[in-house]
Amino acid sequence: QVQFVESGGGLVQAGGSLRLSCVASVSTFRSNPFGWYRQAPGKQREFVAHIFNSGSTNYAESVTGRFTISRDNAKNTVYLQMNNLKPEDTAIYYCNWFIVRPSSYDAWGQGTQVTVSS
Repeated sequence: QVQFVESGGGLVQAGGSLRLSCVASVSTFRSNPFGWYRQAPGKQREFVAHIFNSGSTNYAESVTGRFTISRDNAKNTVYLQMNNLKPEDTAIYYCNWFIVRPSSYDAWGQGTQVTVSS
């Protein structure tokens, strides 16, 4: 059974930075695309960033220029570097496979909480 284990969340002031990590227990890690997603209280889970096996990336408009997704195939790990954090970035952050409609997908790990104070 594939597992995604997220870590690195916490409480940070607006303008601060955090680096999230996600270890994926999948044997075909290097040949698959992955993504980071988030869910704020009272809102649907949404796309944050994707990274493909080629290393190419795409981002939600709200985080473009502030967040960077990367991967280490040797460690089966996906990272999300978050800079210039804003209170509206407060959410539980999850990593998973490349998912087109995260609000319609059911298999998620425990996520990691990110709270940004103003």
